[in-house]
Amino acid sequence: MNFKTLDLNLLRVFDAVMAERNLTRAATRLALTQPAVSNALRRFKESVGEELLTRATHGVVPTPFAEKLWPQVRAALDQLRSALDPGDFDPQRDAVSFRLAMADATAAVLLPPLIDHIEAQQALVNLRVIPLTTRDPRSLVERGEIDVAVGYFPEAIAELVSQGAQSALRHQRLNESEYVCVMRAGHPLAEGELTLDAFCQAHHLLVSFSGRPHGFVDQALAALNRTRRIVLTVNQFFTAGRVVARSDLLTVLPASFVVATGYQSQLVERPLPMPMARIHVEAMWHMRHDRVSAHEWLRDRLVEASQPRPGVTIPASPASAD
Repeated sequence: MNFKTLDLNLLRVFDAVMAERNLTRAATRLALTQPAVSNALRRFKESVGEELLTRATHGVVPTPFAEKLWPQVRAALDQLRSALDPGDFDPQRDAVSFRLAMADATAAVLLPPLIDHIEAQQALVNLRVIPLTTRDPRSLVERGEIDVAVGYFPEAIAELVSQGAQSALRHQRLNESEYVCVMRAGHPLAEGELTLDAFCQAHHLLVSFSGRPHGFVDQALAALNRTRRIVLTVNQFFTAGRVVARSDLLTVLPASFVVATGYQSQLVERPLPMPMARIHVEAMWHMRHDRVSAHEWLRDRLVEASQPRPGVTIPASPASAD
């Protein structure tokens, strides 16, 4: 590709199509005709010398090359937009898409109030939620693959704090919770004191999005020279609640998540028999978005959505439940 001859307008078209996954919607967003968008994509494809999209039933599907290229294009356009148009973001005028990474439980509680606000304000804002599959999302944020990561990242946040102003990443605490042991109502351990011996002798379920065979609870037990038997590992909090409600397995969840399982009436919460650090839900983003008004708007909405509401609490869901 000869960058000197590249029409930079093609990058805007590529970005819009990647965000919308649909040529018609991208054309509407760019105030262009669909043939004009198709022509621009053809020219961009010829410029980069790679396939970018394939047709699908309800739109288009990016190729691996396009998926790899898009974060870099998006980050560059964001920086250019901020430099040329630092004015206030108007959600009813300015169409923008955001990519957020979070666990299923956090998304289940945060997204409804976010969508309520977008719909009520008739905001031209699109959200794309990417599953959180790591305890450390810093590389995703640094590479521009996501705009904001939301979750429990204790080690990553500790490193950011130690780096201070030298860090290129920023973070903000949204909420906090604590871990509790969860079991079905009527479980033999549901009454009386839950001792460390009884806890370790029971069979357990672990929620692990990354596939790790152990979690924070196992680290806490190792510090006491104790272990537990994990019979089942799953990658969703909803699944964990359903299985535990119908078996004798124990699991450890953020206390704020039990309501979100939909099985609260069938579950019993017990204090853990060993000390565990509280869970702090954080939003993490790159400093290049610090003063971009659209991103400031998004972060303000995340803070609002994290505030306690009657009967609802935000799950402090980390990359692994325990």
